[in-house]
Amino acid sequence: MRRPSTPSGIPGGRTGAAGAALLAAAGLLITAVPAIAATPQAAPPATTTPSDVIPGAETETPALVDGLREPVDAKAAPADAARDHLAAKESRYKIDEPRRDLVPLQTLRRGADETVRLQQKHHGVPVLGGQYVVRMEHTGAERVVTGTSGKYFTGLTTGTTPTVAKDVAVRRAVAATLTRLGGHRLAKDARQTVREDRSAAPLTGTAGGLVVIPLGEGVLTYQVTVRGAHPVTGEPVLQQVYIDARAGYPVLQYSAIKTIAAPKAASAAATAARTGAAGAAEDPAAGQHAAGSGTRLDGRKVELNVSTTDSGYALVDRARLAATTKNLLSTWDARGKDVSDVSGVWPEGLKEFTSPAPEFGSPATESGAVDAHWAAGKVFDYYATKHARNGLDGRGSSINSLVGVTDFGGPFVNAFWDGTKMVYGTGDDEFKPLSADLDVVGHEMTHGVVENTANLVYAGQSGALNEAIADYFGNAIDVETSGTPMTDPDAGLIGEDLCRTAKPRDCAFRDLNDGATTAKNFLGVAFGTDNGGVHLNSTIFAGALWDIRQDLDPALADRIAYKALSEYLTPLDGFTDGRNAVVAAAKDLGVTARQLNVVKRSFNAHGIVSDWEDALGVDSDLLLGKVNIAGTGVQAGGGWWATSRSNDDGSEPYSVWAGRVDGKGAPKLLSPNDGRYHVYPATDGKTVVWAAYGPTGLDVLSRPLAGGPIKKLYSTSTGDISGLRVENGVTVFELNEVFSRHVVYLKAGDPTPVYADGGADDVLSALPSIGHGRIAYAKLGPDATGAYRLGIEILDLKTGKATAAEQPEEPTSVGQTGINATHVFWITDDNWGDDGQTGIRRADVDGTDPYDISPENKPGALIGSDLTVSESAVTLNAVLPDTAIRNETLPKNWQFTTDGSRQERVSCNRGEQFSPSAAGGTQVVWLDGTTGWTNLVTRPRPAGRCA
Repeated sequence: MRRPSTPSGIPGGRTGAAGAALLAAAGLLITAVPAIAATPQAAPPATTTPSDVIPGAETETPALVDGLREPVDAKAAPADAARDHLAAKESRYKIDEPRRDLVPLQTLRRGADETVRLQQKHHGVPVLGGQYVVRMEHTGAERVVTGTSGKYFTGLTTGTTPTVAKDVAVRRAVAATLTRLGGHRLAKDARQTVREDRSAAPLTGTAGGLVVIPLGEGVLTYQVTVRGAHPVTGEPVLQQVYIDARAGYPVLQYSAIKTIAAPKAASAAATAARTGAAGAAEDPAAGQHAAGSGTRLDGRKVELNVSTTDSGYALVDRARLAATTKNLLSTWDARGKDVSDVSGVWPEGLKEFTSPAPEFGSPATESGAVDAHWAAGKVFDYYATKHARNGLDGRGSSINSLVGVTDFGGPFVNAFWDGTKMVYGTGDDEFKPLSADLDVVGHEMTHGVVENTANLVYAGQSGALNEAIADYFGNAIDVETSGTPMTDPDAGLIGEDLCRTAKPRDCAFRDLNDGATTAKNFLGVAFGTDNGGVHLNSTIFAGALWDIRQDLDPALADRIAYKALSEYLTPLDGFTDGRNAVVAAAKDLGVTARQLNVVKRSFNAHGIVSDWEDALGVDSDLLLGKVNIAGTGVQAGGGWWATSRSNDDGSEPYSVWAGRVDGKGAPKLLSPNDGRYHVYPATDGKTVVWAAYGPTGLDVLSRPLAGGPIKKLYSTSTGDISGLRVENGVTVFELNEVFSRHVVYLKAGDPTPVYADGGADDVLSALPSIGHGRIAYAKLGPDATGAYRLGIEILDLKTGKATAAEQPEEPTSVGQTGINATHVFWITDDNWGDDGQTGIRRADVDGTDPYDISPENKPGALIGSDLTVSESAVTLNAVLPDTAIRNETLPKNWQFTTDGSRQERVSCNRGEQFSPSAAGGTQVVWLDGTTGWTNLVTRPRPAGRCA
């Protein structure tokens, strides 16, 4: 229920296309799942001809083969038998050496059924999302393959020797995350001021192994995990960043924290014990199982499995896993712990929730501990009894819930799964603690089930599919436990029991039975917004699953959905893959023709059909389609635009292109195809400047639009560069280190950049703009008294004089600047206590006469992240201050007259618009994610109110 974060990343390729999405959280743990019972199915007729073959995208290997009964070695290990089948049918699968290139990942046994998951490797390096599944029946002396599915990428030829040092990859991953999260603001805050303790970096990175991204011939990357706190808001950060191992550029990054709503360390041994990774969890006080009780937040008294301690009782359930691993289901008292202290790590000093008596009192009730413990047991029981699954990982690992987590000591209205545990926030005056609704608990725990089955990547369409499945099973567990009929109008609500005073429908996170969400409502967004729309778009698929549950026997619908998840889906699957998996799973379970038609009809009704993305339209003019870039932006000047683009098959890293804003003529390629990433371009209509990332450093390059040689303006081996701008031979940009941020500029012929802010260690500056011989930028530094002041400075390049702009009051943060012949403009936030609204402030170019053309405190004030100006208009990229993330609250471009007398939307496109750049008058060019691709588009004038 948090407002959406402001964007600074761009989806790589189509958010719905598996190969172009380039996303996977490749879990490489090899697991062995115990045999579990299943309802026997009638054997299909013997055949060696598949009844259904669905071709793969960007690969010769089929995405799904069904209806097989082809014998394999009954005595071999399941993974060996599976790979032998793929090798024997090489003409069908186009997998040359399965024994070499497919590594056993997981085997799931359900009665006679065996499902083998195999991880693709390219010359020994794992491939993101490269996972192939082989399904078999094994009865005594016979074993037959019944089907296969997944993604094996056949076109990979890339080498696997990195040329970027691992420490460089980590440094660039941290820098990229800092830029993505906080690069659009300079804030007067403890996390942003110049630090005396320079060892206290807000973010740290840990390098994993090499990973191949399956685009074109393949992109060799380092996978880096970045942890810490958001540099502006302080919210937790657990980011997966993939750095090109030959050029050092971040080609992919997304959050690994899986939340119920779109959000805004222990030792290794302790962590392993708590998560069950090292066997049975530690025994708290050598306790024994006991019967306990407690009162839920809705007033109902419930029985609880607890354990005795030396001083009383603890919310530790020994009974549910006693027959297998003897691990524990525990609920932990995290009151007083900040959300940034618990995400991705196990906080020191954490204790299980305790009580002197077996009946847990009001502290356990009010914190949500009773609800969390009771609900976790119910979710465990559902998966155990309905799907014969032993815990979240299927192997009986420990189950841990943390309750009472705060946001800097204040309310935290969210819940998440971080890969090892469930975390529940305190709630606030409107919401109860997040564990107070069984479907929320079921949702978070199902993320753990998904992670240990299909491992759907938590970004783009695969992330929305991940959320949809978590919603579906969370809701199914809730309505079944409560006895709510599927015909109840509120049966599809998620989180409706969290309301303290409002009606359930008024504060539910989502409604799976909203009757309206179809593929035509798909919202194309950048990965910086809701991880590419994982919550925004989830109900498209979850609604189809919910309709199936309403129209079929619910138990059968649950079995179909679980079979699709555990035996068919793989990490990069999108909505169409999900449909195919559910239909195939239904067939495998022997449904009738009528029941199968119900399944297909439900997906049809929600618009999930082949090539559904092609029906998405826009009201803007296309300048450059399918740019396939991540976070590089667009700039315009002198009647031209400049942006980066990667070719469709990924064989060429990002290149710089330029074209006319009126769309006439063909775009020009400015940069060389030299293996580097050419990004952040800017133009004034005469020259294009950009940054080029290579294995040991990065360069600032320039080239005339009319043609000619490329010139190197500047090189750095340690810093990062952003915010490039150019005018009449003067290039300005941000030069960033971990503890420094400075605006610098280069005049023609300058051998080294000049610091616009003087370059002192105790000064930060950022977010530059240039126009009419002046540079404007945000600055934070000490005044004559030594107190830190935040504001805007204007540097006259002719005189060398810097002037501070006057302000009616000092802001808490400032955003992007813009400058024209008469005024300098900037985004300002004067009040941390509101919902994030910002204003647009201007001053004369000499710094005098400040005036808010869009006051922060006016009704309907926006939350701005980017700004661009012409002589007659100011365009703001912003979101509405709304607690519900939806199309209307996604980043859009809003245009103001320079005096603020008129405000309009630039475009009425759905989805996300970002990186606007003024092209003269009211015309703006920008990057648009509406269609699921990242396209460069324009409009000559605003679209109006978009009512």
